[in-house]
Amino acid sequence: MCGIAGFFGTRDIAPATVERMQAALRRRGPDAEHAVCWDAALARTDGAAPNALLHTRLSIIDPRPVADQPMGNDAGDVWIAYNGEVYDWADAARELEAAGYVFRTRSDTEFILHAYEHWGIGCVERLRGMFAIALLDLRQRALFLIRDRLGLKPIVYAARDEGLAFGSTVRSLLPWLPPAARRPSAEGIDAYLAHRTIPAPRTIIDGVQRLPPAHYLRYDLGARSSTLHEYWRPVPSAEPWLATFDAAILMRTVADRPLGLFLSSGIDSSAIACRLAAMGCNRLQSFTAAFPGTAFDESALAGAAAARLGFPHLDVPIPQRIEADFAAIVADLDEPFADPSSVPTWYLARETTRHVKVVLGGDGGDEMFGGYKRYAKHLRTRWRRGLVLPSLPPPAGIGGGWQRLREELRLDWRSAYVLRFSGLTPGERAWLAPEASPQPHYWRMPAPGGGADLAALLEIDRLNYLPDYILRKADLMTMAHGLEMRAPFLDHRFVGALAGLPPAQRFTRPAKQLLAPAMAALGELDPFAQKKRGFNPPIAGWLEGDLAPRLPGLGQRLHGSTGGLLDAGRVDGFVAAWRARPGLGEQLLQLLILDESLAQLAALARSP
Repeated sequence: MCGIAGFFGTRDIAPATVERMQAALRRRGPDAEHAVCWDAALARTDGAAPNALLHTRLSIIDPRPVADQPMGNDAGDVWIAYNGEVYDWADAARELEAAGYVFRTRSDTEFILHAYEHWGIGCVERLRGMFAIALLDLRQRALFLIRDRLGLKPIVYAARDEGLAFGSTVRSLLPWLPPAARRPSAEGIDAYLAHRTIPAPRTIIDGVQRLPPAHYLRYDLGARSSTLHEYWRPVPSAEPWLATFDAAILMRTVADRPLGLFLSSGIDSSAIACRLAAMGCNRLQSFTAAFPGTAFDESALAGAAAARLGFPHLDVPIPQRIEADFAAIVADLDEPFADPSSVPTWYLARETTRHVKVVLGGDGGDEMFGGYKRYAKHLRTRWRRGLVLPSLPPPAGIGGGWQRLREELRLDWRSAYVLRFSGLTPGERAWLAPEASPQPHYWRMPAPGGGADLAALLEIDRLNYLPDYILRKADLMTMAHGLEMRAPFLDHRFVGALAGLPPAQRFTRPAKQLLAPAMAALGELDPFAQKKRGFNPPIAGWLEGDLAPRLPGLGQRLHGSTGGLLDAGRVDGFVAAWRARPGLGEQLLQLLILDESLAQLAALARSP
């Protein structure tokens, strides 16, 4: 895992700017950092230059300096800067060796480099894992930016008249942008208010875009033009699901640094733990976030499961007071991002990285098996299919259940699903920003057609909720502490194996019964017998306690930082409404995070 960045254009970029870009990535890659620069003629150079690849490294496989990046081929005409982990490439590497390629490292970086040399951009089909890759081909005078199939690793970019720049984070890209181009995006702000995160391809900065999962961008260095290509969609396969799952887990245990496991009392991480134990890999240390004295603390159950399976185990108590770390957490979120579980994940990762540098996690299980309650709730409304009631007057104000129902009926069935997991509704956003014209939502929708069924909802989540919410949180909060997280449920061949199963076998009630026989080792600790807890932090305690001093003046601050988009009086009215209706706590936390994030970004925008 690492941080990547780069730029290719007509403007000479000073070494001080390169340093600021790398500094923004240093926590992602604390073990080594390098930059390789080229002049306008694409000859290697030192000092100010218009073209460069940058890298900060978290060394997991082959930590020797010879495996550092950016890495070039023997001829020096193909280069790579890469963030991620690719698995199960030994057979393909032997094929490359037979074709005459020489491997000087044990790193997957060198495998990707030679794979591209041999198979061209089609090599992406041979990559199994998570990745954000920049490949510079000086022979074609082209740059390729490639993002993994499910969206575990991030990459953002800005294409301007004078060139293109990219990075793992928005903040790593800001120094390259001229100061006047570092403006917050009004659409990005509204998208954040709608979804608690900013869905691809938007970001919080005007002109900066996020590469969607399963896509690559080809940038022509001569014409300074780009084209976007989708290279994968889930395809059902006949592979046996359990053997594929075991293989996906086992290959993710390969590391030259200490390896651990995030373990809750839930089904997903417990399934991974059971399969690890069955394969004799139960000496990994497991880690659980603990909320002592709360109803949602699951550390005792997780600890008992770890003991049953033979894992050394550590509970990580999550602080009840977060004000001292609030600004740092928001900074590590990169952009406005209001998943409350980011906070305990940040603390869990901070402690875990003191013990191991790689963890396996259960992300993706709910999306693979239809495990969220909202699926069943929305499927109960599929009777209306294409029925839309746009004549209903748009509600405005701080709504409750009836307002959400009215807003749902104004949307088609698929779009209405977005409101099952949203921040502020269109009516609430219209009330907070009376001069704006908010879109109903900013999620990418599947192609028109298809049924009103669970498959449609899962596809919506694959395109949006999974990469832009679940996986963005996991990447940002672990990499903030130089910790790599691997997600076996999101192995694309396992995804294909599940897609090949009969729906009645894959989608059960209760969900995930397919996994039950693989978890028999837990005995009476069976997670199917436990109530699904989620990862719920004490939001009310934060807002009523150490975050409370941030509430006075919130409206005026947000009015200024959003360029007048949000009405100061109505933001303060929202705070007053929360005091009467504590159920609005998640949305109020969303506004506090926006306030802090925009203030930080404004300070960065003022930098040279």
